[in-house]
Amino acid sequence: MNFTRWSARLPGTQRRAAARSDLGVSKGLGVSPGHGVPQNQRGEGAVPAARHEHASDDEAGVPPVGIDELPARDVLDRVPALVALLHGPDHRVAYVNDAYAAAFGDRPAGAPAREALPELGELGLLPLLDQVLRSARPRTVKSRKVAGGRSYTFTCTPVTVPGPDGSGGPGVPGVLVFATDVTDHAEAAERLRASERRQRETAVTLQRSLLPQELEQPDDLRIAATYQPGGTEAAVGGDWYDVITLGGGRTALVIGDVMGRGVRAAAVMGQLRTAVRAYARLDLPPHEVLQLLDGLAIEIDANQIATCVYAVHDPNEGRLVYASAGHLPIIVRDESGTIHRAEEPTGPPLGTGGWLHASGSVPLGPGSTAVMYTDGLVERRDEDIDEGVAALERALAGATGTPQVVCDRLIRAAGVTADHDDDVAVLVLQHPARTGPDGELFRNAALELLGGVEAAPRARAFASGVLASWRFSPELHDLGVLAASELVANSLQHGTPPMRLRLRRTDRRLIVEVTDGDDHLPRRRRAEPADEAGRGIAIVATIASNWGSRRTPGGGKAVWCEFALPRTP
Repeated sequence: MNFTRWSARLPGTQRRAAARSDLGVSKGLGVSPGHGVPQNQRGEGAVPAARHEHASDDEAGVPPVGIDELPARDVLDRVPALVALLHGPDHRVAYVNDAYAAAFGDRPAGAPAREALPELGELGLLPLLDQVLRSARPRTVKSRKVAGGRSYTFTCTPVTVPGPDGSGGPGVPGVLVFATDVTDHAEAAERLRASERRQRETAVTLQRSLLPQELEQPDDLRIAATYQPGGTEAAVGGDWYDVITLGGGRTALVIGDVMGRGVRAAAVMGQLRTAVRAYARLDLPPHEVLQLLDGLAIEIDANQIATCVYAVHDPNEGRLVYASAGHLPIIVRDESGTIHRAEEPTGPPLGTGGWLHASGSVPLGPGSTAVMYTDGLVERRDEDIDEGVAALERALAGATGTPQVVCDRLIRAAGVTADHDDDVAVLVLQHPARTGPDGELFRNAALELLGGVEAAPRARAFASGVLASWRFSPELHDLGVLAASELVANSLQHGTPPMRLRLRRTDRRLIVEVTDGDDHLPRRRRAEPADEAGRGIAIVATIASNWGSRRTPGGGKAVWCEFALPRTP
């Protein structure tokens, strides 16, 4: 369609044309509105004539308002904004309006602003006046609070002030200060900021409530963790960590990161953390735990993925066995100070499905320190993440002290502050080297069970001698020997070689463990009165503080029990 052809017929176009015609005639000739349009052309057609045609007789002949003759001082004295006119290099007062005088008091004319307008100095505006005078460009500062509690936005504009003699000669450069009261806006903004702070505090409280309130401290490890929420918005993140004692001296350690932020990410994180604790109680290998988590993550939310590392420390082995689902590598500093990076194997993040995870291991003997962390510690927008991991390795090489001290030093070395843009979770574990009297509280003894059923009396004698040398009470000595006898008898009857009895003591407990080559896990059951067997595990479960079993690499199993040691005053 040709809009040019039809536009002249549109009602709005005709009205605007008529108005422009009247206005042009009025301006040019000084005649009243409507003059210059022939009478026989007014009001014709379907479109009404311009508004000037309907002016009343009272309005005819009224001259336009002369704004040029309106006194500026009268106008400025009536506006509610604060106005001050300054002139010269020292910004001498030429004029302040009534609103300015009401806000700050009368100001003497001719005095320098530094003396006469101390409020501008308190607000830091005097240097701004110099800038405006030099650059001849206006400047604005927003929402400055004055002594009385009101807030103003100040605009300083360069002007030329007439000379004092009024001769009409060249004026003096000056500055017009115009201040608008924005107290309502400032208070609303402060209320909004306070509300956002409260929301963020609530979000952080929610996030922290989903994390362990107190870390479990295993016998053989010292552990600390730090969580630093990222950003300033009230959005919880999906970073989490946990420490789970598995029994038998073993400890599971986990750290993960659900992608994204917000309540949904936190909800997924909470479900995954709960699931990890449940799966850990099954005492499965790390890769099997991740396999279960992967399926659960898909069920929870197929669009939400998470990275995770699940690791198990066994003090008898002196290693950290782990599996990774797309997470960053564990960093270990051994007793000699050498840094190891546990990079392989690793699989895709949780929630992707279709992947068989695998376990790897890294040494963690006495004197070693390991760090597990989320990407917020090492990822920066302007550098490759491998550079961040390398920087973490350098920081760990020089970080000594308790686990909490190491945590804090790593956080500082990474430049993580309160306004960091990503959540950060760090888990530091140390396997301390025990020496002197402390070393006497951590002892190990093991016996290979050879020769079939005749190994049972040798096992009892071995256990009795070891427990006596560790100076346990007679009651604990007898309970330990009984537990060792029952576990060995169960293994000799139902297991296959190789078989081993291991005794271990810490400063908190006595652990008795028997391993063999059969992967069938025993169950506690009620033996019937006529049964000649089936009571061994029930006896162990009754006399021990805790007991359990797990499959071992290579197809065997381990059955263990533990006795809590009395606390020494």
